[in-house]
Amino acid sequence: MLSMENATELMARFNLSWEEWAILINFSMQTVPPPFVPACYCGGALQEALLAYRRAHGYCALLVCALGTAANALNVAVLTRRELAAAPINRLLTALAVADMLLMLEYVPVAAYLYVVLPEQREFPYGWAALLLAHAHLSLLLHSVSVCLTLALAVWRYISLRYPERARTLCTLRRCHAAIALCYALPALACSPPIAIFEIRETQVREPEGEVTLYHVGLSDAAERDDRLLYHASFWLYSVVLRLVPCAMLSLLSVWLVRTLVRSGRRHAALTGRGQRAHRTTRMLVAVLLLFLATEVPSGVLGVLSVLLRPCFFLNCYKLFSEVMDMLALFNGAVNFILYCTMSRQFRTTFSQLFCPLIKRGAGHAANAGASLAMGDNCAPPVANNINHHHHHNHAVSCTEVHSTFV
Repeated sequence: MLSMENATELMARFNLSWEEWAILINFSMQTVPPPFVPACYCGGALQEALLAYRRAHGYCALLVCALGTAANALNVAVLTRRELAAAPINRLLTALAVADMLLMLEYVPVAAYLYVVLPEQREFPYGWAALLLAHAHLSLLLHSVSVCLTLALAVWRYISLRYPERARTLCTLRRCHAAIALCYALPALACSPPIAIFEIRETQVREPEGEVTLYHVGLSDAAERDDRLLYHASFWLYSVVLRLVPCAMLSLLSVWLVRTLVRSGRRHAALTGRGQRAHRTTRMLVAVLLLFLATEVPSGVLGVLSVLLRPCFFLNCYKLFSEVMDMLALFNGAVNFILYCTMSRQFRTTFSQLFCPLIKRGAGHAANAGASLAMGDNCAPPVANNINHHHHHNHAVSCTEVHSTFV
């Protein structure tokens, strides 16, 4: 039997958690002998709860990705309408919706393999290992883009409120496009070091039918050199520079924006129409920022603890929370549509103008088809026209009701 020291060394070498190690040696978590059970962090009831959620995470993630992708597609469709696209802040929101949508689409095959296919088949083919390696880089890149865009939103709103007389010259469409380009380009540069850290590794496992080669993502030889200097530097870059520093800046900006909201709320009745719109826009953006902070800060803290407490915490605690952190990131990118609908009258109005005619048209076609089937071809045209007109009237009323509900 392997000793505890040898097992820990091999796990650190291949960047495996205890559960993944158990799979590789063809054990289940329930049959791993006591010497393999670590006694450092995140054990007991917490570990059991996180492992229980892991079994359901794949299906939950696929559902959130499907709904979130559709919601962000609606965000893009509404925010790119002429009446909304003229505002630079809406172009930043559009870029954020695109980044969140790409992140969810990229996560779908990974969630399907890791949490739906793999638990049933226990297969580690090379192709899927390559997919996981690409996922490790793409998810980091797209998530960093979302972080940058969220920070750009906060800075943009801060300038608009703090320096209103200079906002017309500072917050132009040209500067907005430059900010969006930087938010996509800078993370690509910042996320390039992790490319040299991970690679596809192979492990030989003895099975009843013979030796089997299992492919998985592990640390590269470059990351192992100099006491894993490159690996720890990359972790600090991701956890501190790309996570906690933006969160700290967002926290300061959010506090200032909340104070501005409180002050303007006291004189809300005296605000002009333009002032009230600015108040609602700031309130919506504060909600977006606070939701972002609530989902990002825990991940950044866990990342820093993983660097400070070294492999024991990372292998036994950070990896246990990985599904929860993924779900928080997906949830954050999926609910912005709800925030826009509930907090922006202009977004609701544009959404109604864009999609209510489509609903009415679809209902009219359905009424025509139903009338044709019920009355026969000879009577279909006049009856269909009457029903079609009736449905147009009803749906026009329902769209108005939906719009007035959110005002």
